[in-house]
Amino acid sequence: MQEKQYEVVTIGAGPTALTAAIYTTREDIETVLLEKGVIGGLAATTDWIDNYPGFPDGISGIDLSENLRKQAERFGAKIDLAEVSDVSYEDGLVKLSTTDGQISAKAVLIATGSDYKKLGIPGETEYYARGVHYCATCDGAFYRDKKIAVVGGGNSAVQEALFLTKFASSVDLLVRSDKFRASDVLLHELEKNDKITVHMNTTTDEIVGNYQFVNKVIGTDKLANKKVEFDVDGVFIFIGLLPNTGFLNGKVELDEIGLIKTDDQLKTNIQGVFAAGDVRSGATMQIASAVGEGATAAMRIREYLDSLPK
Repeated sequence: MQEKQYEVVTIGAGPTALTAAIYTTREDIETVLLEKGVIGGLAATTDWIDNYPGFPDGISGIDLSENLRKQAERFGAKIDLAEVSDVSYEDGLVKLSTTDGQISAKAVLIATGSDYKKLGIPGETEYYARGVHYCATCDGAFYRDKKIAVVGGGNSAVQEALFLTKFASSVDLLVRSDKFRASDVLLHELEKNDKITVHMNTTTDEIVGNYQFVNKVIGTDKLANKKVEFDVDGVFIFIGLLPNTGFLNGKVELDEIGLIKTDDQLKTNIQGVFAAGDVRSGATMQIASAVGEGATAAMRIREYLDSLPK
């Protein structure tokens, strides 16, 4: 199979990649997006987005993703269904091994995002976006004056539990171990907040609902060796992120949790390879900032292309 060659390839087709493609294709830079799953990424699977600028009444994740796709394609972006298994730099080009064959490009943007780690318990998938959430900033406002459970014992879990008290009437924080992995500063704030009840040594075993929305979380008190139940309207799970970087095979430099390290120009350690959005170390994991990084990446890529020998 003959190698395909393009000016710019993005790995991923979420908000970051689609925004970058809007910017590059408007400048007549040939751009192909490679997506192995859903166009729009995690955003497309989000039921309702209330904090994206310009939509005073909010917008569904699928509609926002579809609008971005249409806009990118209007300027000439091409989206292919393919999975990338390797990235390298040879003879002045970035080489990609994909399920659609070998591809080379002058520049590549990695925008594969990250997935939230899942508990893998009954009810978690069934009630996703109907009471099960992984982003307090995105979905916390839906739980004004309601009862919430938060799962996790690290910085993210404690920080998000504190944030959720702005809306919720009460928060049950379920920590499976006998100690937190959060900073002392956050733990001090936690102690002062009377809306949060901490349950140490408590596993989260099942999420129960009424076939429409969550109404209960069932766990186990490990010290007492007995089942415990929490009547809640929603559960927020913060047990870490899984960056979609496994395909890089150690060639692109990552941080300790697997996010891609970049410089302030969004360049990676491989020439011609850039990274932006939720897959990048230091990202805020918000759609609005992911879109902003996509635009920035497109400008940096254009500057890089202009610097290449003609």
